[in-house]
Amino acid sequence: MVRQKILAGTLIALLLFVSLVAAQTSIVRDVRVAVGCTSWPCSPKDDFGAGEEMLRRHRAAHGDTSEALEALSWLARAAFAANRFDRAQAYASETYDLSRAALKDRSLEHDQSLELALGAAIEVQGQTRAAEGRRSDAVYFLRRELDTFRNTPLHMRIQKNINLLSLDGQPALTLQSGEELGGPTPEFGQLKGKVVVLFFWAHWCGECKRQGPILSRLLDEHRAAGLTVVAPTQRYGYALKRAPATAEAELAHIARVRDEFYPFLRSEAVPVSEHNHKLYGVSTTPTMVVLDRKGIVRVYHPGMMTAEELEAAILPLLAAAD
Repeated sequence: MVRQKILAGTLIALLLFVSLVAAQTSIVRDVRVAVGCTSWPCSPKDDFGAGEEMLRRHRAAHGDTSEALEALSWLARAAFAANRFDRAQAYASETYDLSRAALKDRSLEHDQSLELALGAAIEVQGQTRAAEGRRSDAVYFLRRELDTFRNTPLHMRIQKNINLLSLDGQPALTLQSGEELGGPTPEFGQLKGKVVVLFFWAHWCGECKRQGPILSRLLDEHRAAGLTVVAPTQRYGYALKRAPATAEAELAHIARVRDEFYPFLRSEAVPVSEHNHKLYGVSTTPTMVVLDRKGIVRVYHPGMMTAEELEAAILPLLAAAD
């Protein structure tokens, strides 16, 4: 009888805990639905009152949980998407201050909601400055934040935003070589006279796999005109179904994924380096970068590109003289 009471008490406690976690994690979804940002990019609603009220009630009941901060960051993102920059800045600044305070007893490495909240707060503050015509101020702000969070999971996201504002029209950043699948990583000086697509991919990335056939077709059609592809990737510490893997085992898995989904890359350079992904701010995979015949960045695009988008970027560069 005593044992049954203990088990019943344990079960009730577990159910209460599960209910509490569900209530906390649903606030992110509920706020996103309320403001019309269930996907990104989004076309948000003009009225954020419902989302604000949901979040106010949640914070009154649970405090400034990491999920609450993530939900607040979605208010900032929605306001930015609606071109309501003052409001976006206010939401983002509040998210930033609360997230920095939360770091006293929480960790970005072990708290994804906090990581997402703080990353979005930094991103929106930088984007808002740029949208208001203060691009230099935005880049300065983002570089300062990169110095602060360089050795955290936020590194690539902040670098991505710096690159979005400053990389276009600049010489391509030199890729680190040393470990490759396929041929050696070329220096961009060796590729002068060619139009280069840098295809940053990950072995677990579904959109990368959908990008592959588009690149393969374009390469077949335009290789003779001077198109080439370099496809940097990196290790993530796991392999199939996110099972932990040694460096050697993960490299073998990357090679198998390349051969199955990207056979055209067997004859292209595939440097394997976390440094390259950090340098190019690859917090989104795939990330596509297009260089002209002089090695100047003409497109920096986090996310998948359609065949039409890539052709619109590539064909004028192929038609141009050296």
